[in-house]
Amino acid sequence: MPTYEYLCNECGHKFEEFQSITDEPLEDCIQCNGKVRKIISQGGGLIFRGSGFYVTDYKRSGKDKENKGERGKNPAPSKT
Repeated sequence: MPTYEYLCNECGHKFEEFQSITDEPLEDCIQCNGKVRKIISQGGGLIFRGSGFYVTDYKRSGKDKENKGERGKNPAPSKT
């Protein structure tokens, strides 16, 4: 079930509520019964844990990309 964030227009109280996607949005603050509005939250990232997932399934860090790019380059010939 998704988590929705609400902000009270009266007292400024910010709270989260677990609701089904089909549920109507809340209208009243849980602290002062003032009118609330649904705010867009940042959300959380999706993380797969457990067997069946591999390290290679995740995005590589910047250093890994740089090193991988350098391996394919031919070194400059030495002058002797």
